[in-house]
Amino acid sequence: MKNIFTKKTIVLLALFIGPLLFYIFLSLGIYQYANLPILTSKVENIKGNETFKGHFSVVSFLGANPSNSKSGLFNLNEVIYKRFKSSKYFQAVLIIPQGADAEVEALKKKLKTYTDISQWKFVTMTNEEIQEVFNSFDSPYQLNEQMSSDYVFIIDRELRLRGRNDDEDTDGGKLYGYNMTKVADLKNKMKKDLEIIYYQLKKSIEKEQRFQRKK
Repeated sequence: MKNIFTKKTIVLLALFIGPLLFYIFLSLGIYQYANLPILTSKVENIKGNETFKGHFSVVSFLGANPSNSKSGLFNLNEVIYKRFKSSKYFQAVLIIPQGADAEVEALKKKLKTYTDISQWKFVTMTNEEIQEVFNSFDSPYQLNEQMSSDYVFIIDRELRLRGRNDDEDTDGGKLYGYNMTKVADLKNKMKKDLEIIYYQLKKSIEKEQRFQRKK
């Protein structure tokens, strides 16, 4: 009789505590998942017809010879662009110095052979303007003499640079950009971080809808 009671008690406790523990675990996971740090609160907007404002922008600096970045762009296209190109507010911004028009057209032609380029935004700026935008990111990285970088960045709709402040592979933990020559960086870090941003957007929309229904 005592054994039966003990077994029933264990079963009841499992039924009660199991879901509770799962809920706590899920809540902790959602808390982590719902917060992607703002590392730079106000970045310089791009010049011309395109804008960071109102978009979730994946930003890369291709320099005067964009063909030198073709392997990184291929990685970016396969891991990030194809995953998010149909997502609300998404765009991929490629910043290139003025005077590289022929290289830009060649790059577009190449990209068209393996992807839809509708959300690739090609932005040409002077070297000074490019440096100004890059410096406003306040990252530890540098542009090379061709005005290019292997790092790609996430800029949100309010012109804020988003990243990590607890990255285990970075000194000090702050991760401002993702190396597009490394598939693992894009897949294990950037992709997950963009998913966090879209999770935040989803929860924000749901909250607004609940508020509207209560009116």
